Amino acid sequence: MKLVVGVTGGSGAPYALDLLRTLQSLGIHTHLVVSQGAKRVWETEGKDPIEDLLSLGTELHDDRNLAASIASGSYKTLGMVIVPCSSSTLAKVALGLGDNLIARAAHVTLKERRKLVLVPREAPYPRPMLENMLKAHDAGAIVLPASPGFYSTPESVDDILGFMTARILDQFDLETGRMKRWTGK
Repeated sequence: MKLVVGVTGGSGAPYALDLLRTLQSLGIHTHLVVSQGAKRVWETEGKDPIEDLLSLGTELHDDRNLAASIASGSYKTLGMVIVPCSSSTLAKVALGLGDNLIARAAHVTLKERRKLVLVPREAPYPRPMLENMLKAHDAGAIVLPASPGFYSTPESVDDILGFMTARILDQFDLETGRMKRWTGK
């Protein structure tokens, strides 16, 4: 099983790190693309060197390489996650632009009718961002904002990250065991 993971410049680097660690523990083959903006954000938000994030990808791709395997629909994957998804990347997905590998791989994922999960983190949402979320949704993407639930009574930041990772991977029918599921009262 192969999953494409794009990391863009929106705030939320810990979500990407947690997702990649979980995918590695599940034995999922990942194609990792980290934008230049994400690398700059990492310097602010990452407690570890960027190499720690990069080392979690099974295969690492340069965001400028539009000839990478994941830029073609003939290369089969489960789909793609963009976490965090910056507002500019969201706009590119919504408009079908493919000027870098993350945007191109997202376009390919949609055209092949594979799952594309976008995880925006910033808030509040201005009208253009809301419109782009709707356009991306209408194109087939799943917009899953980093809005963790608290019914599971998290006790740590790791619990909150685990909740979001589980919700993301639920979209691909991958069980992490990291989230208490609601069972009713």
